[in-house]
Amino acid sequence: MELEQIEYFVRVAELGSFTRASSALGIAQPALSRKIRQLEVELRQNLLVRNGRGATTTDAGKLLLEHGRGILHQVQRLREELGRVRGSLAGRVAIGLPPSIAKVLTVPLTREFRAKLPQAALSISEGLSVAMQDAIINGKLDIALLYGAVPTPGLEITHLLDEELYLVQRQSERQAERQSQKTQPEAVNLKDVAALPLIIPTRPNAIRMLVEAEIANINCRPNIVLEIDGVPAILDLVLDGAGCAVLSKNAVTTSGQASLFSVSPIAGLHSKLSVAVSSQRPATLTQQAMLELIQQLTQQLVSKTI
Repeated sequence: MELEQIEYFVRVAELGSFTRASSALGIAQPALSRKIRQLEVELRQNLLVRNGRGATTTDAGKLLLEHGRGILHQVQRLREELGRVRGSLAGRVAIGLPPSIAKVLTVPLTREFRAKLPQAALSISEGLSVAMQDAIINGKLDIALLYGAVPTPGLEITHLLDEELYLVQRQSERQAERQSQKTQPEAVNLKDVAALPLIIPTRPNAIRMLVEAEIANINCRPNIVLEIDGVPAILDLVLDGAGCAVLSKNAVTTSGQASLFSVSPIAGLHSKLSVAVSSQRPATLTQQAMLELIQQLTQQLVSKTI
């Protein structure tokens, strides 16, 4: 039994598909199937049931999956411990960030990571919270910051902070004058927001789902005129006069065009930012160190822009 075979089996079992596992591992599907079959022959057990929808684990496969995760974790821990003998932690950490958070966090996080974990490798990707949640469960990401995360089997979620949401409009002359006088904008109630023409992301974007749910709670329906994914595109359309948006203040301040917008807080509307890790795979020492770093920097940097 080879470590490579165990790693391949665990990935197929977690993703439920030879095709997806082949893509994630970067190897040809026939070679992957051959490795798994060799493992089954050696163990004299069928580990996976192959069907048109993918692959599911047999009872023997479930047992191997449980132990295989532990074996791979122990190997990673061994590598880290050997790295500590050399003087620093090693290993790789894959992190997922929402686009608006990535603009604030990527550079300082990378800088701190290199300073404190010089022997480790870092991968940062941007994505929607729903997609990153699945990536944590499937093992493609080790840590992710999520908006509106809900309890899900396979995830361990820790709340970081509440981020106030704002009504974003094209700035008028009157609003520009008020801003020049440093007058704080008045809070807008949710009923008034529901009546405005909204440019909003498609489902299952976390802010979209939150806005719809909160407006439904006051027996109203949002006036959605455009569904656009991507904060830059939404802000461009707001500037073009196509409608208004509901975004975090951080999304506007990091756009490079903050002075062109009027930003008003929406009374009682907050988005919850959480950090998520897998509850099925114990975190390595490198991942634990990175998790602490993320929590620390997020509180320091993101909260300043709220």
